[in-house]
Amino acid sequence: MTPLPFRRPGPRPVRIALSVALAAALCLALPVTAAPASASADPAATAPRKVTVQTKGEKLNRLYEQYWEENLKLNPLRATSQGDPRYNDQLPNFLSAEFRKQSHEFSERWLKTIESVGSQGLSDQDLLSYEIFVREMKINLESDRHPSWLQPVNQFYNFAASIAQLGSGTGSQPFKTAADYDNWRKRAAKVPAVFDQLIANSREGVKRGVVQPKALMTKVLPQLDALIKDDPTATLFWKPVTDWPAGISEADKARLSADYRQMIQTELMPAYRRLREYIANDYLPHARDSAGLGALPGGEAWYAFNARRSTTTTMTPAEIHRIGLDEVARIHGEIGKIRGEVKFQGSLQDFFKFMQTDPRFTFKDEPALLAHYRGLEARIDKKIPQLFSLTPKAPFEIRPVEAFRAQSAAGGSYMRPSEDGTRPGIFYVNTYDLPTRKTWDAEDLYLHEAIPGHHFQLALQQELSGLPKFRRFGGETAFSEGWGLYAESLGKELGVYATPYDYFGYLQNELWRAIRLVVDTGLHSKAWTREQVIAYMLENSAESETQSTAEAERYMAIPGQALAYKIGELKIMELRKRAQSRLGARFDIREFHAEVLKDGSVPLDVLDRKIDRWIQSKQG
Repeated sequence: MTPLPFRRPGPRPVRIALSVALAAALCLALPVTAAPASASADPAATAPRKVTVQTKGEKLNRLYEQYWEENLKLNPLRATSQGDPRYNDQLPNFLSAEFRKQSHEFSERWLKTIESVGSQGLSDQDLLSYEIFVREMKINLESDRHPSWLQPVNQFYNFAASIAQLGSGTGSQPFKTAADYDNWRKRAAKVPAVFDQLIANSREGVKRGVVQPKALMTKVLPQLDALIKDDPTATLFWKPVTDWPAGISEADKARLSADYRQMIQTELMPAYRRLREYIANDYLPHARDSAGLGALPGGEAWYAFNARRSTTTTMTPAEIHRIGLDEVARIHGEIGKIRGEVKFQGSLQDFFKFMQTDPRFTFKDEPALLAHYRGLEARIDKKIPQLFSLTPKAPFEIRPVEAFRAQSAAGGSYMRPSEDGTRPGIFYVNTYDLPTRKTWDAEDLYLHEAIPGHHFQLALQQELSGLPKFRRFGGETAFSEGWGLYAESLGKELGVYATPYDYFGYLQNELWRAIRLVVDTGLHSKAWTREQVIAYMLENSAESETQSTAEAERYMAIPGQALAYKIGELKIMELRKRAQSRLGARFDIREFHAEVLKDGSVPLDVLDRKIDRWIQSKQG
């Protein structure tokens, strides 16, 4: 999971900065010629100096490092999320026109810088890095053609909720020293300006007819209400004051307590109230009744771009819709086999209802749910060496989702570990509306979000110290989510899905991702309504109305993102079958998984070529 909705930073370079960067890079590549020595000079002093000639790959890696440093400096929240503390006191107004201009110029400058070096003569990781970087900058620039900044708030990406997670100490913002507390105080002082920009941009969106669906914005109000309190000590922002770490002096405690009380009462809560009042009284009356992106000006092209960016393919929404329909039909057939195995009498819909309502599939309470997941961790860990030779070093924890965001959060999510090792990888389990959290849903969810899904992929990627940082800490949704869904398919090999009902859980969730292809494209390119989407999900899956509604509204909030899962999974499965077919007895599943994961997240076409090269090397 990425709790803070920031795509990338955007420094504003002056023109000379590009010239200096290029000149420095070129100078690094040139050999140094010593000046002629005079006859009286010391021979030792005039001996020829050893010259190091920098390769093109080395030059590019230096530039990537410079790019990443600028990236973190001008996107301090990204630095914080990675455990880099240098900018923990900073928060740019990332929605302002000036910052968006800087962001665009940043991508333009770095695309020009890297393309001026070129790819000729590069191979292996150097070529891979070049291709990924250039592609990413071009995608960033293309995305700026579409006015996402005009609708900056919804129930899924709500900056107000993200800031509360940071300020409560449950996110990536550290609260270990007095300096940490001072850093948050300085960062929090900049929050009201961002909230006011959220309002200003939303007003502009209303003028241009680019607004959020009403169904989404009504969900934002209870999120804000849960955070707004008259008493500063009752807010989430007071939690660090009640949970002092060891080593904070009494004087600092007194100073910080007074400072935080003043900050919450006179700065943060008024900003939250202004945002809440604007959404309730001004924005909601102008919010739209339509659900899909296609209803907005330029929405058809906007969604087609989102689909390409999300899947890292050239597939059209129509092609993806057809794949989804075919997959739904195939998986329904597999579920039919489960019905026969358990001798269930009734229709597919009757079976779905049974799986949702039978009390044997519910957890007694939250501790029982968490204990179940921790038991899965122990069982699966025993089998991991049979399928994986490459595993992360980072520690891992299971935690419940915080109450303030549980109502709108997914059933499970993952936060990658910090780079410095102080924060583990975290699998967040949602215990809200406990009767809807089914026992048969646990195994596949754990495999996807935790081990060997996101924890393996994201933590390993972060640990690949030889790669440029934009690859270690960036990523493609189609790869990471495709890997997560592929990880679900490994359940039987990892000792789970032992009962037909648990295996149904896997099929149901594979079905869910296939349904996403149908309904996401239906919403945004075929003018489906929110109610049509919910009805389709209820008719074709075992998900509850609560979950179906939350998922439908998620697809409305982040058009195209849900396409990545199934498209990515299908590609990884295709590559595994290709490798098994070509290599026969020489195929080693541990080597295949290592090859998929060892270079971090890559676009699907890059992954295809990479696995082909690996297969050829094994054949030779």
